[in-house]
Amino acid sequence: MSDAIRLLIADDHPVFRDGLASLLDPLPGFEVVARASDGAEAVTQAQEHRPDVVIMDVQMPVMNGIDATRAIVAARPQVGVLVLTMGEDDGTVLSALRAGARGYLRKGAEQDEIVRAVSTVHGGGVVFGASLAARIAEVLAPAARPERPFPELTERETEILDLIAAGRNNGQIAQQLFLSPKTIRNNITSILAKLQATDRADVIIRARDAGLGRGD
Repeated sequence: MSDAIRLLIADDHPVFRDGLASLLDPLPGFEVVARASDGAEAVTQAQEHRPDVVIMDVQMPVMNGIDATRAIVAARPQVGVLVLTMGEDDGTVLSALRAGARGYLRKGAEQDEIVRAVSTVHGGGVVFGASLAARIAEVLAPAARPERPFPELTERETEILDLIAAGRNNGQIAQQLFLSPKTIRNNITSILAKLQATDRADVIIRARDAGLGRGD
């Protein structure tokens, strides 16, 4: 069974642990290579048996499943960890994901759901319920880009305004942006009109108040 997915099952309840092993080990493509009754033992067994996927209970003695997940993934980042939960507690599952788990399984999940979850994690995917999708997206997504000042201006006009606020004259701006002086003058006229500014000094003050002109 050299091409089988090697599994470590960690749970402090022997009935559940052994029952899950008895469910998965006979299936083609799966091999339960180790079992653990607490988090510390799971870390040791993972080092010794080098499983592909660890099915990890959260609440265990000695070391909890989240800390054990962190230790296992730190040692072997390629290992896929599925945490076991009684429900869909957001805080627990998100903590597990931050520790390096790739998803969760509900205790009592059907056999086909368990098989799909293990196979998905082994293939590099993630597994989580729909109810957590939005929360997980918030955690994993990059921070939203801040809205740029003066959204009524085009990107080019904002670039020119930034240089104006930095104290550049028209000739310097034209040279830096590889534009003609006439193009710069036209853009400045548009900026003044859009911002309803009285003169260049007025627009500089407003631009600096908005955080522009600080590139240097």
